[in-house]
Amino acid sequence: MACSLKSGFCVSGSNMIDSKTKRVVGFCPSVGSIQFTKTKSTDLPILNSNFKGIQVVVSDQSGLSDWRVKGPAYFYVHAQSSICVSRALRWWDKTLEPNMIEINSAQELVDSLLNAGDRLVIIDFYSPGCGGCKALHPKICQLAELNPNSLILKVNHEGLKPMCNCLNIHVLPFFRFYRGAEGRLCSFSCTNATIKKFKDALAKHGTDRCSLGPPKGLDESELLKLAAKGMISIELPLKSTNGETMESQVLKIENITNSMSISGDKTKEAEEENAVLMI
Repeated sequence: MACSLKSGFCVSGSNMIDSKTKRVVGFCPSVGSIQFTKTKSTDLPILNSNFKGIQVVVSDQSGLSDWRVKGPAYFYVHAQSSICVSRALRWWDKTLEPNMIEINSAQELVDSLLNAGDRLVIIDFYSPGCGGCKALHPKICQLAELNPNSLILKVNHEGLKPMCNCLNIHVLPFFRFYRGAEGRLCSFSCTNATIKKFKDALAKHGTDRCSLGPPKGLDESELLKLAAKGMISIELPLKSTNGETMESQVLKIENITNSMSISGDKTKEAEEENAVLMI
């Protein structure tokens, strides 16, 4: 027999059956055979557990007439459990519209902006632990439903923190609006109390229109930062440098950084030498 506990694991053992009445009169637990199973309700109140990653005590202080735990008053169950976020708790995945996409990398963000054409693209920076983000999420989903031609890219700040740092995103929730060759149209932070900011920006920039030239996407300075960190491809051409590749620009930045580092080291050595001479 295996008695399932509310904490999601079970204690295996054998039943004790009266030969005359053919009824179960006891239960002998086998502490050595413990396995995890799905959580189920139990009709065995003598096994009580509030397992939360700590030692569990199973007691026989109370019971039914047909159930008795044979053995010591207490026996201890040592168990380990991995922590995971239930789908029911993932509020940021609820009520998503077809035009809402979760971004999983910097390269995916860059590609999504460049492939959006003339569509209005809104980047929604959020964090699972942000109360304001959670409260605002249902309204953003409603606005996404009312504006099916727009594209909302959801960026988990907690999961993509290095990328967000390169984009100077330090306040949540935060939004950026982009469209085609115009690039970034506006950026701001808002909450439920200031949702009018979002609605006004949507009304201003949500009208369909054609822009001349290919989509611009992120600013070149941001692209260079991401490329220098190895988060995106460095083969993209840069418009402001007459077609010069991002790779050459990144190499220039690295050379400047290395030169500054060497210069700083030499300055420090000179200061140390002067200090020795003064002594």
